[in-house]
Amino acid sequence: MKKILNDPASYVDEMLDGMVAAHPDIYARPEPRVIARAGGSTPGKVGIVTGGGSGHLPVFTGYVGKGLLDACAIGNVFASPSAEQMADSMRIAHAGAGVLRLYGNYGGDVMNFDMAGETVEMENDIRSTTVLLADDVASAPPAEAKKRRGVAGMVYAFKVAGARAEEMADLDAVTAIAQKAADACRSIGMALTPCTVPQAGKPTFQIGEDEMEMGMGIHGEPGIWRDKLRPADAITDEMLDRLLADMPLKKGERASILVNSLGATPPEELYIMYRRARARLGDLGVEIVMPLVGRYATSMEMTGATVTLCKLDGELERLLKAPCHCAFWTVG
Repeated sequence: MKKILNDPASYVDEMLDGMVAAHPDIYARPEPRVIARAGGSTPGKVGIVTGGGSGHLPVFTGYVGKGLLDACAIGNVFASPSAEQMADSMRIAHAGAGVLRLYGNYGGDVMNFDMAGETVEMENDIRSTTVLLADDVASAPPAEAKKRRGVAGMVYAFKVAGARAEEMADLDAVTAIAQKAADACRSIGMALTPCTVPQAGKPTFQIGEDEMEMGMGIHGEPGIWRDKLRPADAITDEMLDRLLADMPLKKGERASILVNSLGATPPEELYIMYRRARARLGDLGVEIVMPLVGRYATSMEMTGATVTLCKLDGELERLLKAPCHCAFWTVG
């Protein structure tokens, strides 16, 4: 293992120390494993919280900020935060209008956030709702879509729900638009190399030097197939084919696309993929709105990429374009 670290056991806490110190105008750390807005939540605004394991920056903690999230509970690398840490994030985010729990569909996160919601409702009389992201088409067929993993589609849900909350909409309205955004997203990933969890000290999986895996999850979950590395256009074509088979887009429709690095894939290669995706969608007569290319949801130093399509209507597009600001993404 070659990493720039001190004690592997201190990896997450030292990372959080550095992130807050580098961006004190954006992030605060009211609890050891909770990141919140530096200025606190706006009184009377719906609070939006998320949570999950470290190792995916900017997801999850990075998207705390104006027009985005109010607080985030963060666990060890690839490990869920505790129910108490999630409850702390909800108490901190609550500003009198209830709290939306918006996060990915992973067993530990679901169990702990459910317990956290019950705790704050009973002890603090805080009403909360849940929207789960389940956008990874490779992780389950359409008939079992509720079993799918949540991946980079959550970036769109954070943005849209955060914008609606800034409009001082009530909890039901913010929850409804978050669910609408979640339902409008489909994602798929591919990987070329594994990553190493600091406390494990060894790669999460093994793959040949000349191989790739289609459909692999952000924690190294098995994909659809493994074979020899293919050209960029062929990789992008298959990813788009699988997304469009699950969520067809027709001539005249509008969509945003996210071409995302899993950590080590350089921007140059992402733009090669985006170039192909744009041409393919253009041939269908689909208009791309506010494309995103870069590191938006990573997996440590894994080499690979995800592609997300977010099908837009007028409401989703308006909220996607609304102002937001965090250390990793600014709109307007």
